[in-house]
Amino acid sequence: MAGSREVKRRIKSVENTRQITRTMELVATSKLKRATDRVHAARPYADALREIVSGLYSPELSHKYPILRRPDKVERAAILLLTANRGLCGGFNSNLIKQARNLMQELRAQGIETELHIAGKKGVAYFRFRGEEIQTKRTDIGDHPGLDDAESLVGPIRDRFERGEVDAVYLISSRFVSAMSTPPSTRELLPIRTEGKTSSADVYILSPSGDMILERILPLYIRNAVFTALVENAAAEQGARRSAMKSATDNAGDVLEHLTRTYNRARQAQITQEIAEIVGGSAALE
Repeated sequence: MAGSREVKRRIKSVENTRQITRTMELVATSKLKRATDRVHAARPYADALREIVSGLYSPELSHKYPILRRPDKVERAAILLLTANRGLCGGFNSNLIKQARNLMQELRAQGIETELHIAGKKGVAYFRFRGEEIQTKRTDIGDHPGLDDAESLVGPIRDRFERGEVDAVYLISSRFVSAMSTPPSTRELLPIRTEGKTSSADVYILSPSGDMILERILPLYIRNAVFTALVENAAAEQGARRSAMKSATDNAGDVLEHLTRTYNRARQAQITQEIAEIVGGSAALE
């Protein structure tokens, strides 16, 4: 009897867990739809900005605009890492953290100093526990990041790059391919790398001039790159959480099935034993 009671208690516990994971799966599914819509809305604008910057860029402008400088030697690099504030999303956070660790090791092996800028409680907690100095810590960016969030994140780093205090800026975030595919990616934000297209100044008559357009659009380009990364990261987090919670719900169902069979066998054995005792007692009375 004690064994069947223990199994019944475990069945109740697993049922409660499955109810929680199922609810979290439904919530993540709802949030994922809205987050995916934001990703699809942000990408065309980001692509258009990239094309404009590639078309207007020329090497001569790097002497005029500090944001376009390309150092001969990289001595110090800033790493901007985007993670989630919450867990229960499979390997989402651990994959991003691993990507940051690998990049730090690679840069340090080349003799390049690194500094960390992290958005997300999970990333902050990991590197703080390991004693890494974190230059910037942000845990206030939620599921619906805005342009102001992006500017507050990258603005100070961009200014330090223009002043020559850092020579490269890397952005680590998850790329949203689909709800089932959210691989971590590393992007070099600064210096700006163009695609080698012919300058628009040689093709079009621009008013105002191309360099004046660049002066206004370059900070916007960097800010929008981080904004797009924040939006994709938020969608990737919900996709990863939905997948993790669906897997947990399915596993809980398998465990329940096994426990139910175990409980039924225990009850059947108990009933059989009781019948045998009754029959034995009856036979003894005869």
